[in-house]
Amino acid sequence: MSGAGKKVVDVAFKASKNIDWEGMAKLLVTDEARKEFATLRRAFDEVNSTLQTKFSQEPEPIDWEYYRKGIGSRLVDMYKEAYDSVEIPKFVDTVTPQYKPKFDALLIELKEAEEKSLKESERLEKEIAEVQELKKKISTMTADEYFEKHPELKKKFDDEIRNDYWGY
Repeated sequence: MSGAGKKVVDVAFKASKNIDWEGMAKLLVTDEARKEFATLRRAFDEVNSTLQTKFSQEPEPIDWEYYRKGIGSRLVDMYKEAYDSVEIPKFVDTVTPQYKPKFDALLIELKEAEEKSLKESERLEKEIAEVQELKKKISTMTADEYFEKHPELKKKFDDEIRNDYWGY
């Protein structure tokens, strides 16, 4: 196998090992997203399989003697010389260096968004717990107990009463 083909196969194989398909699948919430994700995974596996089978094997060497017997040595020698003169250029990746900084910046942005989302989720969980607790106690709670948990409301009501503002 040529060096470039082997490198592509190696990179694809390593990439497939590092993908946490189950972890990503757990993050999906809609059936449509799960369906699209399954399609993506199938396509990735097909491409990876093709790379592993097609490009990981060395081509069979040409039996020049067999063709010399059937066609003639002069024509076969001409083809052999042309075949040997073919140079397959080495693959030079010009795309990855171009997009790697953008990708790295997106990863940083993603991490920041994830942290922000987790903090917001945590805050909302606490708020939900407080509301559920309040819902359980509201029928037996006195105004003093409520104002104890919400002193800003008590101050607001006291100011309104003091200023003789009754909402009219």
